[in-house]
Amino acid sequence: MSRFSLNQATIKYATVPEAIAATVGAGIPAIGLWREPVAEFGLEASAAAARDAGLRVSSLCRAGFFTKPGWRDDNLRAIEETAALGAPTLVLVAGGLPEGSRDLVGARERVRDAIGELAPAALAAGVTLSIEALHPMYVTDRAVVSTLGQALDIAEQFDARAVGVVVDTFHIFWDPAVLAQIARAGASGRIATYQVCDWNMPIAADPLLSRGYMGDGFIDFESLTRAVVAAGYDGDIECEIFNQAIWDTDYATVAAATAERYREHVEAHLAD
Repeated sequence: MSRFSLNQATIKYATVPEAIAATVGAGIPAIGLWREPVAEFGLEASAAAARDAGLRVSSLCRAGFFTKPGWRDDNLRAIEETAALGAPTLVLVAGGLPEGSRDLVGARERVRDAIGELAPAALAAGVTLSIEALHPMYVTDRAVVSTLGQALDIAEQFDARAVGVVVDTFHIFWDPAVLAQIARAGASGRIATYQVCDWNMPIAADPLLSRGYMGDGFIDFESLTRAVVAAGYDGDIECEIFNQAIWDTDYATVAAATAERYREHVEAHLAD
């Protein structure tokens, strides 16, 4: 359990103190925080609460969304927030196509250019910007970066201390090139975080909510985890689940269930 982290999205409705209490109660040593509940509780208070509970903050979610007005200032604030929390990485979701556009290539170039503007600030703050590739079903509205390879194509243009990638099982397990791309990410020192959850079927009416506990769906955690280990990643491993039924369950029960599934489906393969 020493590398396990509970991403706050898994217990979406929990305040920062409630999320910390559930995490500690389940014996989980780290937590991935989200900006909205951190802002509600207070940045300094959130950092102090995690520190006082003995928790590492494994990441801050999220920034990016580079087609929205004001993206630059928001992302610079997010970098400052990440540093204040003592988290090593800020997760970036690229955003979808601009309104009325069909130019995916141009949209990815804008993501590259935006990250180029942010990279010096991230490097100065000691924060790694981690580009998260989202499943292609989100390409038009949430993320024009759809594969780990596309994320690496952008990240590799910058200092590895400033820009890396997220390896998220839900979003990339389907990709025939995923194992080779994980190896590529490791070779260039780009894996900033490893996030785990399962792919449930049938797809929910809102596809965002089709994630599940590890072992409930179709993802091969053994091959992916072994690949991440072989790539040299030794950081925290976050469980991040978007699922309405799980969100409606009490936080302590969810935290305990994530810990149990992590031990069975992920931790078992870390030493292979």
